[in-house]
Amino acid sequence: MTLYFDNAATSFPKAPGVAEAVYEYLKEVGASPGRGAYQSAHAAGRIISDARKLIAQLIGAQEPDQIVLTPNATVAINLALKGLLKAGDHVITSSMEHNSVIRPLRRLETEGVELTIIPCDGQGMLDPDEVVKAIKKNTALVAITHVSNVTGTIMPVPEVASRCAAEGVRLFVDAAQSAGILPVHVADWKVSMLAASGHKGLLGPQGTGFLYVDHGIKIRPLVEGGTGTFSELEIQPGELPQGLESGTPNMPGVYGLKEGVSFVLDTGVEAIEHRERELGRLIRQGLVEMPGVSVYGPVNELHRTGVVPFNLKDVNPAEVGYVLDSVYGVAVRTGLQCAPLAHRTIGTFPAGTVRISPGWFHTQADVVVLLNAIGDIAALRSRI
Repeated sequence: MTLYFDNAATSFPKAPGVAEAVYEYLKEVGASPGRGAYQSAHAAGRIISDARKLIAQLIGAQEPDQIVLTPNATVAINLALKGLLKAGDHVITSSMEHNSVIRPLRRLETEGVELTIIPCDGQGMLDPDEVVKAIKKNTALVAITHVSNVTGTIMPVPEVASRCAAEGVRLFVDAAQSAGILPVHVADWKVSMLAASGHKGLLGPQGTGFLYVDHGIKIRPLVEGGTGTFSELEIQPGELPQGLESGTPNMPGVYGLKEGVSFVLDTGVEAIEHRERELGRLIRQGLVEMPGVSVYGPVNELHRTGVVPFNLKDVNPAEVGYVLDSVYGVAVRTGLQCAPLAHRTIGTFPAGTVRISPGWFHTQADVVVLLNAIGDIAALRSRI
């Protein structure tokens, strides 16, 4: 059986009850919310309403209607950026962003949006002072990740949010790597928009995600169509969240996501954060003691999650990943992790790194197996 250490890509295993919820929806419910007055349609409506409430509770949103359900974080990010920004606007981001942020911004740049990318330091950390310095009269948005998917670096989002609020600039946060793993407080932080996936830290199924939208933020929908509400209108309704949720939702996924978020809330984000940080600490400690191993990201434990990127000297990370999988049955992520700017920032472009990302269900015994496997490879390479 594979020992899975790629939770930054998608969590596995899922939370208890997630698979059962997906199956139950397909077998017992079946209907779509807002598309009928019969019992199963009402049951579907309750499920989607409960999912919004739980997500709102998790991230500190004031109202469940501020939660727009999406197929994934990428769609949520595109909806936020392309739905808000227009020609003549200025947007600020960082050099540690995932392609799900950079690529939409590069597209918007071709359409007249001005883009500033703030360089982060070699550990992937963003300086809030540099963000403030880049703000101009036409700055419409600051868009940053909460946690780097490459290094696990925790960005100073509360401080950036406070500085943006003082300057009257909206803040968008990519929480794909933090929701369910670190505390998130959108209302307290005065975040304008926040996107996250449902299949990573929230331990739900793939094909799920959400976008939080603060009151007063007007977003142009990327897709128009049936919403199950205001069916008498021939134009897209403006009310949130349905006005940004055209088409039949992934209800089996939403039911599974609801169970994943319930598990996270019942377990406690602080407990999850503590375990993943401790596992990451043990992994990093073991790696730095191995000859020829370079570990990347913040040195200060308080500035990083459990994600651990590393390389073996003179060995392509893809080769390391292949041997870990084929010989030792250990699954890790190699390469650029869809974030080439981040790898340029930390000096690992173009080959990238080997990324280890533990999850809630790992044990210290799993870490021992992982480190022994990497140790074997490192020792073998040192003798060649």
